[in-house]
Amino acid sequence: MTKRDEFFWLAEINKATIVINESEGLLPKDVAVKAARATRAVIEDAKDPSYARPSAYIKFEPKLLEKEGPEITIMHAGRSSQDMHATYRSAIIRDNVLEIASALHEAIAEMTAIAERHMETVVPNYTNGVAAQPNSYAHYLLAFIAGFRRDTERLHEFYKRLNLCPMGSTVLNGTSWPLNRVRMAEFLGFEAPAENAYDATQIAQADLPVEFASILSSIALHVCAFLQDLMQQYSQSRPWIILQEGGENTYVSSAMPQKRNPGLVNNCRTEASELIGEAQGALFRAHNLQSGMIDPKKQDLNGAIARRCLSTVRMFTRVLKALVINPARALEELNSDWTASQEVADVLMRKYNLPFRVGHHVASRVVGYARANNILPLAFPYAEIQRIYAEVITEEFPEGNPVLPMSEEEFRKTLDPKAIVQHRATLGGPQPSELARMLQEAKEQNEANGNWVQNSKRAIDEALEKLDTDFSQIGE
Repeated sequence: MTKRDEFFWLAEINKATIVINESEGLLPKDVAVKAARATRAVIEDAKDPSYARPSAYIKFEPKLLEKEGPEITIMHAGRSSQDMHATYRSAIIRDNVLEIASALHEAIAEMTAIAERHMETVVPNYTNGVAAQPNSYAHYLLAFIAGFRRDTERLHEFYKRLNLCPMGSTVLNGTSWPLNRVRMAEFLGFEAPAENAYDATQIAQADLPVEFASILSSIALHVCAFLQDLMQQYSQSRPWIILQEGGENTYVSSAMPQKRNPGLVNNCRTEASELIGEAQGALFRAHNLQSGMIDPKKQDLNGAIARRCLSTVRMFTRVLKALVINPARALEELNSDWTASQEVADVLMRKYNLPFRVGHHVASRVVGYARANNILPLAFPYAEIQRIYAEVITEEFPEGNPVLPMSEEEFRKTLDPKAIVQHRATLGGPQPSELARMLQEAKEQNEANGNWVQNSKRAIDEALEKLDTDFSQIGE
């Protein structure tokens, strides 16, 4: 694939300028032929890997003049490095957006596939770093998918604002040369010209990189949250989720033979953290400047952020592909703690009309007693909850009946993590019907994102192919 860097776009802008201006009588036919010949020669020279591909037009133009005389510089009438560079910056970020959206498509597809395999896998979820509630692992993944979907939506919305062509704005207030900005935008694959000439080269060129960096930061935040949840398991002696050992996933400690360090997770987290740090640079470069300054426009720095994000998302997909999930161990962990205790309070309220806070205190005392006496949920004596219930009712709700209304069988079922997940009833919950609905929606939306990426790439490619076709008709 042709490298679509600054040099590439400067050449494409020249090709479009020659075609448009020759056809509209702004460029004499003989001069257009010479300019086309010089442009082709420079493009051919650049095929040599050792060729220095200039990124500034003031260095590009002398290479043209080595091929033909100065009369060809009439094609630069009504143009400036300002609008040419603004155009290639927008075009390059546009390509970056599509590559990152494509990488997100792959990551979401992998998460969706894992979720489909683990709809019935019940795992502990955590708040404040502490085991909080049982949940379907598929539901957990769907939460992250929702976050990444917002990121793709942000990329789509950003793309609409980005995909406007600055060419023809000249420096900042247009030109007396009657350039056809609409045709220029079409040839370069843009939706339309960027309307306000000052905005096109000065204001937008400062705020668009900041907006892009903000979206990439959001992607990194979602990646880091997932990785930190995974890393929490590595502090346990018997984690319920780890990476498949070997390859580039893990490595053995040089001193401690029992350790299998999650190198892939560490590397991905480092990439994501670097991304967040570099993204802040875009904001700092743009702030506290008068309009027209070069600081926020630097393509090498803004491009580095995009490359870092692409590396992060691709590495994250490798993490997903390497996951090994142990449902039995996850259930064992749930049953070794009291993550199901909230359900006791909920059942007492929902079924037996006990005030929620009173029922909450009953469940809390059960947990306190169990932990003080090293009792696991499945082994908790029914007589003890009867006693605790009577105590709380007497102290806090004396008008109530102190006899526990739940049978022993019901009490045991209430503490079953799987039953808790299956019996959730709210929209967006982890119950099977909602999981199936949300998974289908996630797949459809991800497919739509994939189609959007392909259609957007095709639109650019077809525009450039049309330009090549028309340019080829300018004689040698």
